[in-house]
Amino acid sequence: MVSEEGGVGTGTIILVLIVAVAGYAIYVYNNLVRNKQLVEEGWSGIDVQLKRRADLIPNMLETVKGYMSHEQDTLQAVTDARAAVQGAGGAGPEERGKLESMLSGALGKLIAVAESYPDLKANTTFLEFQDTLRNVEDEVQLSRRYYNGTVRNLNVAVESFPSNLVANAFRFEKAEYFELEFEGDRAVPSVSFDS
Repeated sequence: MVSEEGGVGTGTIILVLIVAVAGYAIYVYNNLVRNKQLVEEGWSGIDVQLKRRADLIPNMLETVKGYMSHEQDTLQAVTDARAAVQGAGGAGPEERGKLESMLSGALGKLIAVAESYPDLKANTTFLEFQDTLRNVEDEVQLSRRYYNGTVRNLNVAVESFPSNLVANAFRFEKAEYFELEFEGDRAVPSVSFDS
C-alpha cells in the first residue's frame, strides 16, 4: 500500500504495528511458559532430594535406637517430624519449608545427642548415614537455590511491565520461594576475648 506520493500508507503502518505487538505478546507468553516450566522442574528436584532424606531416616533411627535408649524424646521428635513431612506431600513451598525445617532441627538435635555416645560415633553404619545425610542436605540446598532462582525469574516476568499485561491475560501467577530455616544459620556466634 503505497500512496501516490511514494510513501507508506497509514494502513501499512498500522498493520506493521499490529504484527509487532502480536509478535512481542507471543514472545512474552512463551517466556512466561518457559519460566513456569523451570519452576516446576526446580520443585521436582527439591522434592526428590527431600524424599531421599525422608527415606534415609527410618534406617538411621534403627541404628541409633540400640545406643540411645535414654533419648526417646529425641527419637520421637525425629519420627514425628518425618511423619509430618510425609503427610504434607501436596503442600506448597511455604508450608513444606516449615515442616522440613522442623525435621532438620530434629535431625540436628539427634546428631548432637549422638555425640554423647562414643560407641555410636564409632559405628560405621551410623557414620555412613551421617555422610549420606550430609550429602543429601547439600543436594537439597543446591536444588533450593536453583528453584528459588527460577521462581525469581518467573516472578519478575509476572510483575514487570509490559509482560505483566500478558501474564494477567493468561493468568500466570507468582510462585512461592522455598525457604528452610535452620536455627543455627540465624544464630549469632558468641566471641569471647577472655584469656
